[in-house]
Amino acid sequence: MTKTSKPRLKSIEYIRGISMLGVVAIHIGSQYLTNPTPNLHLIALFEIISRFSVPIFFFISAFGLFYKIDLNAPFDYENFLRRRFKAVLVPYLLWSFFYIIHDNFFYGSGIPAPGYALEILFFGLAKYQLYFLVILIWFYLLMPAWIKIVRSLSVKKFAAIFFLQILFNCFSSYSDALTNFTMSLPENSLLKMFLMWRLNWLILHYVFIFLLGAISAVHSQKFFAFMRERKEIISAAFALTLAVFLSWFYFLVYVENYSPLAAVNTAHQLSPPGFLYTIAASIFFFMLFENFDFGEKISAVFAYLGKHSFFVYLFHPIAIAYLLLILGKIGLVMTAFNAIVFYFLTVAISLAVAGRKEKFSRVR
Repeated sequence: MTKTSKPRLKSIEYIRGISMLGVVAIHIGSQYLTNPTPNLHLIALFEIISRFSVPIFFFISAFGLFYKIDLNAPFDYENFLRRRFKAVLVPYLLWSFFYIIHDNFFYGSGIPAPGYALEILFFGLAKYQLYFLVILIWFYLLMPAWIKIVRSLSVKKFAAIFFLQILFNCFSSYSDALTNFTMSLPENSLLKMFLMWRLNWLILHYVFIFLLGAISAVHSQKFFAFMRERKEIISAAFALTLAVFLSWFYFLVYVENYSPLAAVNTAHQLSPPGFLYTIAASIFFFMLFENFDFGEKISAVFAYLGKHSFFVYLFHPIAIAYLLLILGKIGLVMTAFNAIVFYFLTVAISLAVAGRKEKFSRVR
């Protein structure tokens, strides 16, 4: 499959940067949830508003894959895998081994036996953020299937996938029958392992958002025209879905008396409100970065964040771990103010290390 000549899109790079900031926010939010009386609005910022961050990566990944290829030309699967695995699989394996060794020294977790090490690598368990790369690798492996689907995808089929996606995500997230069945399986059962870690590998959770990115790229001219002509509608859809998503979170806490942690674990990106919010956010941020001029300085910040987003995504748990160590040493608790400072320090340290790494690479 040959590449077509199309202009580079700054919006994809900018969205990577924004998404990276959201991923860090979610993980800082997990630390802030240890506070027995957290500020619910800050929790909403960290854990609800930022929930578009992981799914939108699949949207822009698909968009990038399909934007510059000719669907009617032969697809060089071997060359595709070689390039993608070099960019994703190799870093995934290196960082997984790094975290296994690091956490052995930092937490005393030990070096896993070969069988368990394979489980860790297969499901992305070496660190809490790495599962995303496992799912992305599965999307790459199935690229010929996505090409066939996109070639034959009609409006009716796409609508059917939309509704099936909602039903599947609800079943996977909220089915007591599935949970009870999984827990009833023997401890050494492979099926139990695959079901317990289904969010870490089962791409069915993100098929629609991936295909949405692919279809948007294939019909990019119509997509760009839609974004230019429907800015108000796109912005309203983003605001409305966010309002619904936030309202559900507050309803769970204030009306249903959920704990903040339970509310976050219920109102996540795979829930129906979270799913709709992800779709609206994906189109909204694309529209925002394609149609608005933010000026040279702000655009340079977005570009810098996007450029280093992958490294920050891989590295930021290290910054979190050592900042938590310092926080404990000086006797500070994770108050709302400290959580905000913690967030900015995590991003700043990760970006600083990314910058040093880049300079070192240039010197070499």
